[in-house]
Amino acid sequence: MRRDWRAIENTVTLTIDGRQIRARRGDRVLWAALDHGIYIPNLCAIREADPPFGGCRLCFVEIEGRKSPVAACSQPVEAGMVVHTETPRVRRLRQTAFELLLSHHRLDCAHCAKNKKCELQKIAAHEGFKLKLQRLRRIERDLPIDSSHLLFTYDPNKCVLCGKCVWVCQRHGVGAIDFAYRGLETRISTFDNMPLAHAKCDSCLECVRVCPVGALVEKGGAA
Repeated sequence: MRRDWRAIENTVTLTIDGRQIRARRGDRVLWAALDHGIYIPNLCAIREADPPFGGCRLCFVEIEGRKSPVAACSQPVEAGMVVHTETPRVRRLRQTAFELLLSHHRLDCAHCAKNKKCELQKIAAHEGFKLKLQRLRRIERDLPIDSSHLLFTYDPNKCVLCGKCVWVCQRHGVGAIDFAYRGLETRISTFDNMPLAHAKCDSCLECVRVCPVGALVEKGGAA
C-alpha cells in the first residue's frame, strides 16, 4: 500500500485517556478527542472558529507536565502529549462551570422543544451531574420571549451564551444578532433590541440549527 508521507508528516501522535491517537498538526485537543470517539463536554466549540470562543469552560483537561488544567478547545495538539479528561480536578472545574450555567438557565425540560436533544442533558448524563443547583443560588431572569419571527422563537431565559448563533450569523454575512450588555446582564440581542421580525435576519435558520439548548427553536416545536 502506498503511503502518503506528506499526510503522515502533517500529523502528531498523542495519548488521551490511555489511548494513543494521531491528529493533524495544529488541531485542538478537543477535536482530536471527539474525532476518535473520546467525549469531552462542550457547548460553545465550533471547529472552524479561530480563535475559539472558549466561553462555556466545560472542556477542561489535564496535560502531563502542565501545572494547571487547560481548555481542550483552545489547546493545540503536540507530539507526545499525554492528556487526561477525567481527573478529580477536571471534574470539579466542570461541575462548577455546569452549575454556573444552570444558575441562569430556565430549566423546563419536560416542555422544551430540545428535550432529549439538549447538550446540557447530554453533559449531565455523561458526567453524572444533576440538572438542578447544588451549591449556587439561582439568578432569576424573566426576559421577554421573542416570537415575532415567522419561523422561530428566541427565549433568552434558556440561552447559555455559547455564542454559536452569533458566529454562524456573522459567517453567513448577516450579523443580525450579537452579544449585548455586560456581566450578569449579558444576552444575545439584535441591534437596539428590536424584534427579530424587524431585524435584518434572512431566515436561514442556521442559528436555530447550532443552538445546543432550547433558546432558539423552530415554531411548531421542531428544533
